[in-house]
Amino acid sequence: MTTIEHRVATGVSFALTEEQKGLRDLARDFAQKEIRLKAAEYDERSTHPADIIEKAHEVGLMNPHVPEEYGGAGLSSFDGMLIGEELSWGCAGIAVSIVANTLGATPVMLAGSDDQKRKWLVPLIESPILCSFGLTEPNAGSDVSGIETTAVRVGDDYVINGSKMFITNAGHAAWIVVFASTDKSQGHKGLSAFVVPTDLEGVTVEKHLDKMGQRATDTSAIAFQDVRVPAENLLGEEGEGFKIAMRTLDHTRPGTAAGAVGVARAAYEYAVEYSRTRVQFGQPIAMNQGVNFLIADMAAEIEAARLLTWQAAWLFDQGRRATLHSSFAKRFASDTAMKVTTDAVQIFGGYGYMKEYPVEKLMRDAKLFQIYEGTSQIQRLVIAREIFFPRD
Repeated sequence: MTTIEHRVATGVSFALTEEQKGLRDLARDFAQKEIRLKAAEYDERSTHPADIIEKAHEVGLMNPHVPEEYGGAGLSSFDGMLIGEELSWGCAGIAVSIVANTLGATPVMLAGSDDQKRKWLVPLIESPILCSFGLTEPNAGSDVSGIETTAVRVGDDYVINGSKMFITNAGHAAWIVVFASTDKSQGHKGLSAFVVPTDLEGVTVEKHLDKMGQRATDTSAIAFQDVRVPAENLLGEEGEGFKIAMRTLDHTRPGTAAGAVGVARAAYEYAVEYSRTRVQFGQPIAMNQGVNFLIADMAAEIEAARLLTWQAAWLFDQGRRATLHSSFAKRFASDTAMKVTTDAVQIFGGYGYMKEYPVEKLMRDAKLFQIYEGTSQIQRLVIAREIFFPRD
């Protein structure tokens, strides 16, 4: 089935339900009243937004996809896109601090037993507990087969040794899903996934990393030295870690794309307002073709990015494989966010480069969307693989 046939096979409505409109409005109102007011301060100081996370939990904007049988709202992937765009419209760094729980919890939702889901997911609903996704290492980013962290079975435990890098919320997480090799000879096929509580002996947060953008999100390096993890914390079977990681990223990449759309939309709105009010040569700069063509391209590309994001989420909600479409969305939306924010700085001119204006922060925040959860180049590799070696 071709891409076009795949898209239209069962039909799609672009009209949001009243419930979805309400959810979007809730997230937008929260972003306006709780996030934007503190975004600049938290960015400057690289502050973990614990107070905002707690409020987001109170109003139901965290862990939206946890199934109802484990206390969650059981919202669809599509619903999650509506939340993610609005929160990132407020501030990408603060938004990631909130929505990263979905990345951390998804391996448990995909591969955990009923007992594991009750043990690890229910507390996320009961209180604003954070969890993390521990895949990337100092020497293993896109090349997952290069993971050096090991897990060795010793009696009823696994002993984990190694380190992870660029882990979101690691410095504040109650537990982390750690991907480690249980059989080095098998390469990526020897990876396994474990839920590792951060209060276990031997778990050390080594360093809070000082980032260019999305500074309100804690990103840390974390080490594991002879950490004994109960065998019951293994997700799925030994050797299923790579599959669990890739399925997780397939599910979460549309959410990352939605965040990029939110940042791009914020930059676009600021650029439109500024170009209407900034007067040069006797008229608003919006009247100059060099500016209004940039604005027109922004609007079209943001709309296209949103539609790709919605399409990928819709496919997941239909129970269909969406690896290709998730990469379409993530690649296009992240590159769009970078382009739109750069053009917004250009429209503001010298003022756009100053920290007292909002667009320089948006440009810094946008860059990370092209890097995490698979770089834009890796997305192109995934897309090419899906084109030339398609799977049903």
